Amino acid sequence: MKLSRLYKVFALALLVALAALMVSGCAPAATDGAAAADGTAAAAGGGMSMIIMLVLMIAVFYFFMIRPENKRKKKAQEMRDNLSVGDTVTTIGGIIGKIVNVKDNAIVIETSEDRVRMQLTKWSVSSVGKQTEEPQK
Repeated sequence: MKLSRLYKVFALALLVALAALMVSGCAPAATDGAAAADGTAAAAGGGMSMIIMLVLMIAVFYFFMIRPENKRKKKAQEMRDNLSVGDTVTTIGGIIGKIVNVKDNAIVIETSEDRVRMQLTKWSVSSVGKQTEEPQK
C-alpha cells in the first residue's frame, strides 16, 4: 500500500473515531427534574467539546488530505512550467516524445524516428524523462 493511501486510511479511521466520540458526548445524562440543572450544565460543556472535536476533524482533513494534494499539484505545475526544448516527456495518455517547441500553454513533441509531430497542451504532460519501468498494478 502506498504511503499516501495509508495516510488517507488513517485519517478516515480517525474521523470515524472522532465522530463516534461526538455522538456519544451528545446524549443527555439524566432526564429527572432534580438532575435537570446538572444536565444543562453538562450540555453546555458538551457543546464546547463538540466544537473542539470539529476543529480537530478539520485539522486532520487539512494535514492528511488537503495539504499533500496541494503539494502534489504545485510540484506538477512547476514541472510543467519548466518544460524546455529537448526534454523527453510522457503524457497522461502514455505517449513518449521529445519536445521540439514550447509555447505558452502548449508544446510540440516528436514521437518517433519518422519525425511525427504532435501538439499537446502542457497539462497533458505527466512526467519529464523516459519511464524505465511499467507502473505497478
